[in-house]
Amino acid sequence: MKMANSEIEAAIEVFVHGFSADRSRTFPYEASRVGPLWLMRDAERKNPRDYRGEEWVVHDVAAQETDAVVRQHARPGFAISVVIANDDPDGPTRTAYKALGYRLLRTEGFFVHRLHRIPNPPSVASVERVQTAERAAQLGKIIRRQPIPDDLLGDTAPFRQYVAIDGADIVGRVRSLDAVGATWCSSMYVEPSHRRRGIGQALISKMLHDDRARGSRYSVLAATHAGALLYPRMGYERIGTLLIFAPRSRKPS
Repeated sequence: MKMANSEIEAAIEVFVHGFSADRSRTFPYEASRVGPLWLMRDAERKNPRDYRGEEWVVHDVAAQETDAVVRQHARPGFAISVVIANDDPDGPTRTAYKALGYRLLRTEGFFVHRLHRIPNPPSVASVERVQTAERAAQLGKIIRRQPIPDDLLGDTAPFRQYVAIDGADIVGRVRSLDAVGATWCSSMYVEPSHRRRGIGQALISKMLHDDRARGSRYSVLAATHAGALLYPRMGYERIGTLLIFAPRSRKPS
């Protein structure tokens, strides 16, 4: 099914705000518009060397126009994610960015779930939302990040973290973040020892049911090639592809 530009743009806005919120856990990562483009990057820092890489997101804007805006405003260390709709060829985009001095880093599928029909697959592990300090500490140790603060474990938190439990072990995880009336799905992972057992599907099912109960209009995610095999089985529709480019020269001219 071909999607209207307005629908793709709405999904991109969810992506931008959800991705930025996810990266803001350690330091504010802000989303803004610069001309026809979306920009996601660190808020101002005292030491410029501390800046993380920034992300530009574009749809239906010519490569030369995109490059002109990015080169004028970007900090060193940036990438451009070009969203190509399903029915549009990506060859001309690849060629245009290559001619401008960019290299293709990777491609990712861009998916939307409208939350109408959500499968309920069986799983060998139990799935729960992280809502206790003990579980947050256990997860933090596994992913080597600070535990989720107590004030973000309640029902009104802007994101929901889910884990799959086998015995006493966390064997899978996924996160959903509220973004402009919808939700952004991120950080989906199942331990290699527990794959092909339905755990990923069970995590997604629990997350999507909660998304819908919270009033989300739809869920958006970007997936690697491996993930792109899972999500359609859970009702996600692929609406496009992200072509992620970086300049061959790391500093903008």
